[in-house]
Amino acid sequence: MDQDGPENIFSATTSVAGDRVTVVVAGEVDMSTADQMFRAATGGGAAAVTLDLLGVTFFDSAAIHAVIRLAERYPAALSVIPSPQVRRVLDISGLGNQPWLVTGD
Repeated sequence: MDQDGPENIFSATTSVAGDRVTVVVAGEVDMSTADQMFRAATGGGAAAVTLDLLGVTFFDSAAIHAVIRLAERYPAALSVIPSPQVRRVLDISGLGNQPWLVTGD
C-alpha cells in the first residue's frame, strides 16, 4: 500500500512448551502479514496452538482466513486470545462464538 506514515508494524514470536506452540502476535494482521502468522503457528509441527492476539491493532479478512485455516488444521487444539479489535472483527464476521475463541472474565 502506498500510504503516508509509518510502515505496518507486525511481529509473531513463537515459544514451545511440550506439544503446544504459542504465537504472540502484535501489530497489524492483514493480507501482507496473515500468512506469516499462519506459518509461525504451523512451522514447528506442534499438536496444539495458542494464538495470542492481545497486541493486534488491526485484523482483516485475510487474518480471519488464516485463523479459520488454523482451526481446520488443529480441530479442538486451537486457542485464540483476541484483543478488543480482533474480538470486534470476529463478532461482526459471525465467529464470536467459536469454541477456539478464549473469552475474558
